[in-house]
Amino acid sequence: MRTHGSNEVFRITGARKGLADDVRGRQRRYVISMSVRTLAVIAAAVLWNVERHVAIVALVLGAVLPYVAVVIANAGRERAPSLPSTFSLPPERPMIEPGPDEKLKKSSDQS
Repeated sequence: MRTHGSNEVFRITGARKGLADDVRGRQRRYVISMSVRTLAVIAAAVLWNVERHVAIVALVLGAVLPYVAVVIANAGRERAPSLPSTFSLPPERPMIEPGPDEKLKKSSDQS
């Protein structure tokens, strides 16, 4: 990090992802869930006369996955647990040292 003059540069490490990245990630999760659902429904249709128990499980999975996919896709952009604070303290002003008269007065009071 380089500073110019008295300006300080701060890194933001706790910032959330951008909105476009967040939406893209949610869309990806939804498409993956719906692809699994499609495969489950196709497996249920293919296995119906071959292995009925597996077909029923696949059919139930195909019926439950849309709800789960929507819940997973909508999970996002809630409050982040620990965002960095935007409040910064003003710089401390240097203390003015006491003048020579006050130093003498202070030393005579202590004795």
